[in-house]
Amino acid sequence: MKKVLIIDDERDLCVLLKTYLVPLQYDVHLAYTLTEGIEKLESVSPDIVFLDNNLPDGLGWDKIDYIRARLPDSTINLMSAYRGFPEELGSDSAIKFLEKPISLGALKTYL
Repeated sequence: MKKVLIIDDERDLCVLLKTYLVPLQYDVHLAYTLTEGIEKLESVSPDIVFLDNNLPDGLGWDKIDYIRARLPDSTINLMSAYRGFPEELGSDSAIKFLEKPISLGALKTYL
């Protein structure tokens, strides 16, 4: 069973994504702050990370290098309503961008 970590302060979105993913046989973990997300990253070792940028205690996307260094085989899905895919990430195929609001119908392409 693949493990998913969702780091986003929008609790409703987290619950919605978890409700969608659990029946698809994903082990889903939620974090509502960047600090909590980094702690869970270490303890859960997720295969897939959904990472919001604008979090109460920092910018999630500033932790991309940290996540890649610790989990080089994981897929990172960046989420934001404000900005497109960061050009500085180039063509890293393990990093994808989801624009909010997120369409559940399109979610399977990010798993």
